Amino acid sequence: MNRKIQSAPTIAYPESDGKPMAETDKHRDLMVDFIQMLQHHFRDDPVYVSGNLLMYYEEGNTRKSVAPDVFVVFGVSKKPRRTYLTWEEGNTPDFVLELASPSTFRDDIRKKKVLYASILTVKEYYIYDPYGEIHPDFIGFRLTDGVYQEIDFVNERLPSTVLDLELGEHGGVLRLYNPHTEQWLQPPPERVEHAEERAQYAEERAQYAEERAQQESVSRQNVETELAKALLEIEQLRAKYES
Repeated sequence: MNRKIQSAPTIAYPESDGKPMAETDKHRDLMVDFIQMLQHHFRDDPVYVSGNLLMYYEEGNTRKSVAPDVFVVFGVSKKPRRTYLTWEEGNTPDFVLELASPSTFRDDIRKKKVLYASILTVKEYYIYDPYGEIHPDFIGFRLTDGVYQEIDFVNERLPSTVLDLELGEHGGVLRLYNPHTEQWLQPPPERVEHAEERAQYAEERAQYAEERAQQESVSRQNVETELAKALLEIEQLRAKYES
């Protein structure tokens, strides 16, 4: 009797762990701002930026997952994903930011720190508490020979060699600073506001230039009219004296 060859069962990797996206509005807004700022900054590069997305790191085991608040992976496509399967992608995150609170900090500084260093080999790992309720409320680690070393503050910011940016508070909110342009990256609402301001300024400049051009045109016409009158008077005087 011929036996039927059966295919191995397909494993479904859940897209949700049943946990809320963020503990507070401040956590959520900061997470969204960081994701969008980084997406815009790396818009022309082969860099995938995401957050609060389930990442599975052991094929066949649906319990081996983590959902970083913000993560960046270099060298993979920007395509939208339902989950992130490390064995299919071939790359693990290069940068992770966890937005902590008193209820999550223990996991962030212990369990996740070990996971990110030893299993996922995340090059840089940052922990930030928007409310400043934990100590330290802002800390960063860089992977050196398989071990996380704390990153030193420079000008009150933590430099990221992975992102080539710096993380620091600006206006009391965690933001990203570009040391090359010496400017802070702006989240979308601020970018829109600044773009509108620049557009309004450009419109005012154009209107001013148009008004000046009109004034100059009128002045030129007046000068030409006066010149024509003067030439006419000269001709009339010549004709009078010649007669």
